Amino acid sequence: MRLVPILIAVLVSGLIYAFVFERDRLLALLPQTAAQSAETPETEANTGESAQSQTETMRVVVQRSKAREVDSAVIVRGRTEADRIVELRAETSGLVISEPLRKGAFVDQGDELCRLDPAARQATLQEARARLSEAKTRVPEAEARVEEARAQLEEAEINRNAAENLVTDGFASQTRVASTRAAVSSAQAAVQSATSGLEAARAGIESARAAVASAEKEIDRLSITAPFAGVLETDTAEIGSLLQPGALCATVLQLDPITLVGFVSEMQVARVVQGAPATARTTSGSEVEGTVSFLSRSADDTTRTFRVEVRVPNPDLGLRDGETAEIRISAEGKAAHLLPQSALTLNDEGTLGLRVVDTETRAQFMPVTVLRDTPNGVWLTGLPETADVIVIGQEYVGDGVPVRPSYQELGQ
Repeated sequence: MRLVPILIAVLVSGLIYAFVFERDRLLALLPQTAAQSAETPETEANTGESAQSQTETMRVVVQRSKAREVDSAVIVRGRTEADRIVELRAETSGLVISEPLRKGAFVDQGDELCRLDPAARQATLQEARARLSEAKTRVPEAEARVEEARAQLEEAEINRNAAENLVTDGFASQTRVASTRAAVSSAQAAVQSATSGLEAARAGIESARAAVASAEKEIDRLSITAPFAGVLETDTAEIGSLLQPGALCATVLQLDPITLVGFVSEMQVARVVQGAPATARTTSGSEVEGTVSFLSRSADDTTRTFRVEVRVPNPDLGLRDGETAEIRISAEGKAAHLLPQSALTLNDEGTLGLRVVDTETRAQFMPVTVLRDTPNGVWLTGLPETADVIVIGQEYVGDGVPVRPSYQELGQ
């Protein structure tokens, strides 16, 4: 009774080994018809699947897009800068005798911001003017001396000529001729001395005039005025404070017009031209318009970007110095397609693009360049004038795969 279960177990183990490890040999021993009948279901199944895959195509949603001309603006991040900013400093020393103006106050060109005590400067000016008047009175006296010396020279020359003529005829001695010649030389020296005195008198006038101008300039320096219309960034110097040369009186900003400053990359700098219209939006929500007033010809050594400036009118002073702004500089337009951002995909190499339907109704990948992002989609370049773009199902088809397009109208 115990032998039968053992024999059954051995028999089952042998059959399992034969079917698992010796299956090929067993199939070779079977009749040909049986093998064929065993393989027929699997072959028919594979053939049916192949035929089914050949007859079925991927259904996709396609949007027919046509290129349109769009303004390819250059967008840069920047900031606002005051058109002019000046720190007004004292040129001379003195006590402030004017009431201070508080920061934020608006000033016009020529408004007095700080006034210093004149002290003895007015007396110095009066003294310089008196010396000028004195120097002017010396000129007529010097001119009279010159005329007198010239007359004496003329008389001495006449006496010399007469003496020389008489000595030739034997009516005068050589001693008289020598005496007249000495008189001529003395008269010439007197003319030179009188002429030098006249030049000295005239030089004295110029020196006195310079002293007067210096005294007047020193008095002008006592009043520190605004060089242009603007707004005070700091309080002016407090009354009673002592200002030394170089001490700060006030800081004035000119905010109308205001300058927007940005930095353009090397790839986009060729699209920016001076005088091009530009718009900007600040972080506070203000939208302004202006024109490009400056484009640097030299790149920054660190960032390799180029400085660009846009001048914007700011009559109400709504824009402040140092605000962050997004600047859009108009550039030459380009033909582009407006498509949903979801239609973008990547190929196996990681290139950004779209899948379109070609003339043979097959999927084809085309690389594109994003020109601008808008709430209605993205503007793309790199496509032909008209393209059938797959907007749904582009992730499930590859290049050359037949598709069954279902066209979608724009705006759906």
